[in-house]
Amino acid sequence: MIRLLIADDHPVVRAGLRAVLESEPDFAIVAEAATAERAVELAAAPGVDVVLMDLQFGPGSAMNGAQATAAITARAGAPKVLVVTTYDSDADTLPALEAGATGYLLKDAPPEELAQAVRAAAAGRSALAPSVADRLLERMRTPAAALSARETEVLGLVADGLTNQQVSQRLHLSQATVKSHLVHIYTKLGVDSRTAAVREARGRGLIR
Repeated sequence: MIRLLIADDHPVVRAGLRAVLESEPDFAIVAEAATAERAVELAAAPGVDVVLMDLQFGPGSAMNGAQATAAITARAGAPKVLVVTTYDSDADTLPALEAGATGYLLKDAPPEELAQAVRAAAAGRSALAPSVADRLLERMRTPAAALSARETEVLGLVADGLTNQQVSQRLHLSQATVKSHLVHIYTKLGVDSRTAAVREARGRGLIR
């Protein structure tokens, strides 16, 4: 029996995942969490094999899903974490996978794909949504053209409308470092402006 913890701030989503997963004879839902902090707390207790982790939680949670994943997987003997989210940009997938997530699935995945991903995660095997797997493969094929996690983070904030000064304050970087990141981003994307960089990155699925 694979024991599951569902971590998502939307009750309807948790209910939907529970309904799908409980139809599988080898799954047991042992806990639910509405905040990332509660997910970390519950995952630390014995009796959880796989955590189904959303990435974005509401204002009641100070952590996001990637941060919670890192906190969970840092412990010895920790359960596996399978991210189940609506976001598939590099800005979302890279931090989650770097934090230790075993798999990354989208919420519109068919029930059978979700079940297979849970079983793969429980066995320690990776399970990735096709769109995520394709982009990770492309990053491996053309590493020189791939945005780093930090560059993706910087560009995501630029896309949100932040100035260089605001980006530097948010990320605790100097403005010179932010400008350097943007120069590298422009080169990699083949553009010459912030607006064009954001448009190109969104078109490639690098940021939301």
